[in-house]
Amino acid sequence: MITTAKIVGYDGDCLTLRPDGYIDNELLKKSVDKVEIRLVDGRTITAEQRKKAYALIKDICQWSGHLPEEVKEYSKLNYCMEHGIDWFSLSDCDKTTAREYITYLVEFCMMNDVPCKDRLIDQTDDISVYLYQCLKHRKCAICGKKADFHHCEGFRPGMGVDRDEVPSLGIMGMALCREHHGECHFIGEETFEKKYHVYGTKITEELCDILKLRR
Repeated sequence: MITTAKIVGYDGDCLTLRPDGYIDNELLKKSVDKVEIRLVDGRTITAEQRKKAYALIKDICQWSGHLPEEVKEYSKLNYCMEHGIDWFSLSDCDKTTAREYITYLVEFCMMNDVPCKDRLIDQTDDISVYLYQCLKHRKCAICGKKADFHHCEGFRPGMGVDRDEVPSLGIMGMALCREHHGECHFIGEETFEKKYHVYGTKITEELCDILKLRR
C-alpha cells in the first residue's frame, strides 16, 4: 500500500506522521512495523532539471528510434510503477520527483550503453547516487567507459598485499576507466576530485556482491 502523510513532529530522534488516508486495516492485517519514507521538499521542478530530463529523453530517442513523446510516457510509466507513485508532469512536478526521475534516466542510459551528447556526470541531478551507479554498473564516473575499481586514499592495500584478499566492505572507492584511474594516481586524488567534482563512495554489501569483492 502506498499513501502520503504529513509530518507532525520531529525531535531529532522520533518522527511523527499523520497519514492522509485510512491505514488501520493494512496495519492490522499485515502487521506492518516498517515504512519507507520519501521526503518531498515541496518545491517545483527547476528549469535546469527539466532541461536535463529532456536531453536524456532525446538521447534515448536517437538510440532507440522511438519518438520523444513515446520515450517520455513509457519511461515515466516505468518509473511510477517501480517507485509506487502517482503519474506526474515534467511541467509542474515537485523537485524530488524530478531528481529521482532524472536518476532513473541516467541509470537507464548507463545500463544500456546509450550514446549521450553530454557526459552523464553533467546530466545527473544527484551526484552521490550517480557515483554509486557507476560502481554498480562498472562505468567510469568521468567518461562512462568500462571502469576499474579505484581504492581511495586511506583504503589501499599495502605493497605486496593481494587486493583480492583484503575485505572491501565499508571502504571508499570510485569507478574509473584506465585513463582516468591513471590520471587520479598521477595528479593526486585530492586534485582529481576537485577537478571533476567527484569523491569516494562507501562500498556496500550489494556492491561487494556485484563487483565480486571480499566482504
